[in-house]
Amino acid sequence: MQHTPEPLFAERQQRFFAAEEKQAFKYRWVGWLRLSFFVGAALGGAALIYYGQAAAGIAVLLGGYFIFAALIHWHNKIEYARKHQLYLGLINRTEQERLKGDLKDLPNGAHFEEPNHFYAADLDVFGHNSLFQLLNRAVTLLGQQRLAEWLKTPAPAPEIIARQEAVAELVLDIEWRQNLQARAMHHHRKTQQLPQPFLLWLRQPNFFTGKGWLVVATFLLPTLTLAAIVYWMEGHSHYPFLALVVVQFLIAVKFQRQRDEYYEESSGMYETLRSYTDMLVHIEGRTFQSARARELQQQLSIDAKPASEHVRQLASIIQYLSARLNTYLNFILNHVLMWDFIWMWRLERWKRTMSGSIGQVLNAAAEFEALASLAAFQFANPDYAVPHISPEPFRFEAEELSHPLIFSVARKANSISFKGAGHTVLITGSNMSGKSTFLRAVGVNMVLAFTGAAVCARKLAVFPALVYTSMRTEDNLAENTSSFYAELKRLKILIDLTATGQPVYFFLDEILKGTNSHDRHEGAMALIRQLHQRQTSGFVSTHDLELGNMEQELPGCVENFSFNSYFEDGHLRFDYTLRPGICQSFNASQLMRQMGIEM
Repeated sequence: MQHTPEPLFAERQQRFFAAEEKQAFKYRWVGWLRLSFFVGAALGGAALIYYGQAAAGIAVLLGGYFIFAALIHWHNKIEYARKHQLYLGLINRTEQERLKGDLKDLPNGAHFEEPNHFYAADLDVFGHNSLFQLLNRAVTLLGQQRLAEWLKTPAPAPEIIARQEAVAELVLDIEWRQNLQARAMHHHRKTQQLPQPFLLWLRQPNFFTGKGWLVVATFLLPTLTLAAIVYWMEGHSHYPFLALVVVQFLIAVKFQRQRDEYYEESSGMYETLRSYTDMLVHIEGRTFQSARARELQQQLSIDAKPASEHVRQLASIIQYLSARLNTYLNFILNHVLMWDFIWMWRLERWKRTMSGSIGQVLNAAAEFEALASLAAFQFANPDYAVPHISPEPFRFEAEELSHPLIFSVARKANSISFKGAGHTVLITGSNMSGKSTFLRAVGVNMVLAFTGAAVCARKLAVFPALVYTSMRTEDNLAENTSSFYAELKRLKILIDLTATGQPVYFFLDEILKGTNSHDRHEGAMALIRQLHQRQTSGFVSTHDLELGNMEQELPGCVENFSFNSYFEDGHLRFDYTLRPGICQSFNASQLMRQMGIEM
């Protein structure tokens, strides 16, 4: 049964924000209770001691400490619940904004762009008003990176189908998806790092290898030092304590570089790991049916323990290592308790169990975020189609296809189909009639299909192949490159790519626009003939009407389509409808007359 997303998101936003207000009231109430109890217990205990009832006073203070600690724990749980309701409300508000095309405040993935990528720049995959902003619900940097990789690299057919099955399982489970997103948001506002450098560092040789004496010292010296403190407090000499502090000081200085390295390599991962801990608990608690989701979930069990426990343990180790940030506390911890060495040793013991598995655990979590993003996109657009991945070479059959980044209610849809290698759809049309937008609409929907996402069409069947575009070629003053030469460089890459036998869909907008009409015509014909012989099919837009004669030269392989314009009541009109045949109407002269150019 098809749902209506916008009112559902609005209702959920209102409900979660109302729940957040209730939790905020509860949080303030418990805060005052906590403060009142702390003051009361402190004053009561002090009064009892003052009036000679020391035992009762100490009992009140100790009992008050434990009750106060319990109140802090309760207070923190309420704060977590409050923030969780807030994040769920924000998630649903953002979903409503996406439906209206308001993407400006969302992560745009610009740092995932690659120079000279086959299609990302031309098809607005990243950046302002981009496909990444439309799809992404991942909070962690690794989850966003995984989605970006999917968008940049078309998957083979079995992988696309596996993703589609996993997405289908998650589409209607809005509670699970949004709670996964909200759990990660509890820590996302603080500094997060991509984990790959940390994972590489974990594979480095252990610091304690060959230093058995240091392991013994790490656990023996704190015991002896604490005993020396007791010995001193009982009225004996303080020299044993000072001697042991000096020994710890010398050891700390000797290995200062290694201690700093452990801190610097790990400290930035704490918030990231806390995000993953909450997410992993959520993923581990669900039963999945699709093969891909079950496979990913199975990667979250290490030594018969949930991965969330291992990651939580690592986060705790890193948190304790970070205690050295306080200068005075650092002196006491490291010259009395061998603090850094203890937690370095704990980290290395953790590595023996998990260093080979932590990468797969974090990657599995990242893939769940990417799958949840595709599912949320499909849920928000219930009229979009799940594409059929066809085994028939270069089959492309689209019904009522349009551009997902055009949010107008009057967004125009068109249908087109072809199949077989060596096929060129030649599109002519007047200025602003919709040629370029149509090429991008087809290309973007192919990218969506090969990512495993739903597509902006009533129906789509497509053969999986690489997408290649040449649309927004510009001159480069730094490289002394003209726009025409930049386009030739793009076409050279296409020629070399198809020479390998790699199946490619090409999209060439205003082909060879930077040269004279004769060379443009001859060059375009030569290129189409060359591509006709290879494992490729695609789209070419042009103002060169004579290029349409190739439909007779290569019957069944070159097809003419066009977008037309017309004047009505002195105004230029477009219907943005794709029609068979060569364009019959051009508007350049009329537009020039409107600008005051005498014709």
